[in-house]
Amino acid sequence: MKNVLLLVVLLTGLSMAAQAPKPIYEKEGKMVKGTFFHENGQIAQTGFYLEGKLHGEWTMFCREGNKLAMGNYHLGARTGKWFFWEGEALKEVDFINNKMAAITQWNNKGTVVLNK
Repeated sequence: MKNVLLLVVLLTGLSMAAQAPKPIYEKEGKMVKGTFFHENGQIAQTGFYLEGKLHGEWTMFCREGNKLAMGNYHLGARTGKWFFWEGEALKEVDFINNKMAAITQWNNKGTVVLNK
């Protein structure tokens, strides 16, 4: 009886522990597309690898499926304009040599330059 109770507790605990589905990797030409998931099965992020480094466009999503961020990598370094959604606001971050060069934020009241 003790072993049966232990087995039931163990199985209940395992079934309650949420695990994200395993990432999916797909070869596309010279690059590999990676898709990663939240525990609820929604896509967490998707993007490409080249020579084992983040490369090209990457997009990140919240658990509910809304877009959180989008930008580009060049052989592992952030480059160009990245966009971050935060509620009613949208932030544009310019990256040069993998470092933030400028931040601009938009909301329902207009544009605000945060940093140059």
